[in-house]
Amino acid sequence: MEITQKKRSVNFTFTFEESHMNFAYADKKGSGDIDLNYADFPKKCSISIEQNEWLRNVGYLWMAIGTFQLGAAIYADASLSGKGFWLMIGLICVAWAHFSKTKYSVFSTDHGTVHVIQDKHHDTIINEINKRKNQQLLDWYGEINLENGIENEIKKFTWLEEQNVLTKEQADVKRAQLELMQAEGSQNSNSSLN
Repeated sequence: MEITQKKRSVNFTFTFEESHMNFAYADKKGSGDIDLNYADFPKKCSISIEQNEWLRNVGYLWMAIGTFQLGAAIYADASLSGKGFWLMIGLICVAWAHFSKTKYSVFSTDHGTVHVIQDKHHDTIINEINKRKNQQLLDWYGEINLENGIENEIKKFTWLEEQNVLTKEQADVKRAQLELMQAEGSQNSNSSLN
């Protein structure tokens, strides 16, 4: 499965493989790609906003000049014809800067940073990553492994619950199984001592 996001010179491609994801990026600054396991994808993100600040600031300046010209014309009781030109140009520049800004969800990983444009594909990409992440964590850590020790296994299932991989009920069942194994182990060791 592959999803591509484009916004002006920015091009992101998310390729969903069986065991990992490839994030390829290209923009004015360069290009590259990173591979990461779904399990390594962070739960939290930050928001980054990219906008043309120069255009916005010039727009504010022209709006100020246009407002001053209109005010001076009204004060001098002069004709207002053509006096709102710079105000109108300034409004257009500020509106253009506002509507051309791009918001990103930014996920920092050990392998690099993954940016997801907040557009119509945003939620589909995040949901697909989270679905595959949960499945991978379940495949890796979902079964009881007594070699890790019962206490560590109880902590593992609590962590899987915190990651929303297991529901509270599913985690409670696994913890109850472990506590039962622990109790049976204690009984067996006591009976062997007698």
